[in-house]
Amino acid sequence: MELINLQKNVLSQLAASMEQLTVEEYSRPCKTIFNASIGQHVRHVIELYICLFNGYNTGEVNYEERKRDIRIETDRDFANELILMIATHLEKPDKELVLHTSCHENTAGTFAVKTNYLRELIYNHEHTVHHMALIRIGINEVSHIKLPEGFGVAACTIKYRRSCAQ
Repeated sequence: MELINLQKNVLSQLAASMEQLTVEEYSRPCKTIFNASIGQHVRHVIELYICLFNGYNTGEVNYEERKRDIRIETDRDFANELILMIATHLEKPDKELVLHTSCHENTAGTFAVKTNYLRELIYNHEHTVHHMALIRIGINEVSHIKLPEGFGVAACTIKYRRSCAQ
């Protein structure tokens, strides 16, 4: 399935870039990304996939109830293990889910929205690419590693750039 392959490719890029960073670079706050660390952005991405997988089992997804595991944002190798685990568990039959969200910091409680697994996979893919763009900015601040050209760039942007180059 093309969606799964796209997800695996993006997660592979993320894991490969993390392997090139030192532990200090991975966990150092970056001024250019509002004093968040690269590890904090990686943790955020990982935990949304975990929420989706847990929600697949229960039929209800709530990204706001993620664990916020400090180990993921400070232990680069542990984070990479989780990224590889996510990549191996993406392929599941589509099914209806309920997404619980509040969408606003002043809203008490959540409301429910009907969704499905594939729609949430697309959301997680786009969300990952968005955070990879921020991670790229952080990496440029703390390291000199070489990233793939499309790292953190949305697929539609890459397609558009290619069409303009022709």
